Amino acid sequence: MAIGGNLAGGFASCEALLEAALARFPQAGLPVLARSSWWRSAAWPDPEAPEYRNGVVLVEAKGDARGVLNALFAIERSFGRTRGAANASRTLDLDLIAHGRRVVAAPDLTLPHPRAHQRLFVMGPLAEIAPAWRHPVSGGSAAQLARDARVGRDATPL
Repeated sequence: MAIGGNLAGGFASCEALLEAALARFPQAGLPVLARSSWWRSAAWPDPEAPEYRNGVVLVEAKGDARGVLNALFAIERSFGRTRGAANASRTLDLDLIAHGRRVVAAPDLTLPHPRAHQRLFVMGPLAEIAPAWRHPVSGGSAAQLARDARVGRDATPL
């Protein structure tokens, strides 16, 4: 899953908030198996907003995809995330990128994430920890998708 944000909330930095959020994953039934470094990128579509910190986490998810997504939303809310305007600044954004090899197209859930493969700030961190991961639809590896990503081309590891 992807983790990111550009507002520190009550924390000293975005990285501190993201670390605190990661610490909640096991309590939510999502033990962390691997994680990337933090990456920085300009806010989009408004580059005047605070820059983002992003990363990717591989977890052991025993429940179904909707259950995992609900757990992620609960973690977001506990860190002050309110969902409003698309692409607005936020304390915490947790996205379910994939759930195994499942492909789902439902009104409340799309897997794999419909835009993750286009975003360097997602595919770059994923390629760090799982370069051979394969997109369930295109079959492209994380490393290949990171090279080809067109959104967030300024993304770099901290």
